[in-house]
Amino acid sequence: MALIQEPDALGEQVVRGLALQPFAIHSVVVPQISPFVGLLFDRSRVGPLEGVTTPPYDTISPEEQRRYLQASPHNVIRLDLGEDRPGDDGTRNKYRRASEQLREWRAQGFLIPTPRPAYFPYEMRFTLHGRRRRIRGLIGAVELEEWGGSIVPHERTTHGPVEDRLRLIREIRANLSCIHAVFFEPSPPLADLLERAGRTEPLAEALDEEGVTHRLWMADDEEGVGKALAGQTVLIADGHHRYAMALAYRDEMRVAQGPGPWDRTMMLLMDAAAEDPPVLPYHRIVRAGAPPLDGTRVRDLQEVLDQVDDEGLVFGAVTREGGELLHRVARLEGEPPTVSALHRLLLDGRDGDLAFTPDAVRAEDAVRRGQAEAALFLPPTTAARIRSVIDRRETLPQKSTFFWPKPRTGMVIRPLDPPE
Repeated sequence: MALIQEPDALGEQVVRGLALQPFAIHSVVVPQISPFVGLLFDRSRVGPLEGVTTPPYDTISPEEQRRYLQASPHNVIRLDLGEDRPGDDGTRNKYRRASEQLREWRAQGFLIPTPRPAYFPYEMRFTLHGRRRRIRGLIGAVELEEWGGSIVPHERTTHGPVEDRLRLIREIRANLSCIHAVFFEPSPPLADLLERAGRTEPLAEALDEEGVTHRLWMADDEEGVGKALAGQTVLIADGHHRYAMALAYRDEMRVAQGPGPWDRTMMLLMDAAAEDPPVLPYHRIVRAGAPPLDGTRVRDLQEVLDQVDDEGLVFGAVTREGGELLHRVARLEGEPPTVSALHRLLLDGRDGDLAFTPDAVRAEDAVRRGQAEAALFLPPTTAARIRSVIDRRETLPQKSTFFWPKPRTGMVIRPLDPPE
């Protein structure tokens, strides 16, 4: 996982040297969710799924990209985040190669279609802060809805990554990864379906590099789960640019061909109350223009992380003075979440040279190496607290939340063309 979020070749993380303007949160109302025919890797042909699946494309560093490319000739990275090559142009490029690769894998049986349209229960098992946990949701094809009206104002998306994903889907005509979303109204039919699925053998299973076990099942809609989920307001936890791309592609295709499978996109829907998905913080690395920092001295980074608190608006800071690292914790005034108060009181107008990372050790190390003036450490929050921000129609700063773990790319693919 690429832990420090900075500008990349796609323009995905445009965070250095930008004004820290407030950002709202993506949420949409689900008008309809449908089953779909999925493409699954044939494990008898490609081997363990760890070798052919990846994290979401926008968390992958160049080094990790190279490693995934070397892991298997059938790794989904070849579809989702291919390499640029010398001589690439408008007709011969990584997007065209991805399209050709997908057609080849389907024709040769490395990817096989499910026998019928289905929903896909999805589970992630992991350890966080010494506690073993699991979170579950349902993958389906969700009807796209425009921003506005019943949709809470959404987080800004930048042109670069949207255009990149748009160029890819025009060629590959498939949803390679799930948009991850959470909803807040209980759905007993979904809970029952997930519970039953968990008592059976999964259709696909992979253990990722962070120790997360991903499991996928196939399920029919005997209990009317799709109907029960329709009308839910969902918060997009991960996949903002992919949703914006899906809207743009739908509009293009409606003009060219009318209604079709592009009217929906693949989404993992999760009950926030029942599953309580972890919402980790993005810590702030201040490379220049660090704000004045006071507070109580503590021993080390671990004590900083032990004391940060979202309810109490307590954040931490590491600075370097005379070759020594100083660790502090301080309390802010206002209302949670802490990230909003931090930006309002200390980072407003301090464009400076900010970077963001969920890795606290990496943030501290940037100060130790003299690459940053300060590192600011934020507490984790909850999906319920984010919902309260939505309900108040307030905004969050960019890179405020890091939903973890994230669904694995390649566990199931949704083709927009009919099975071959």
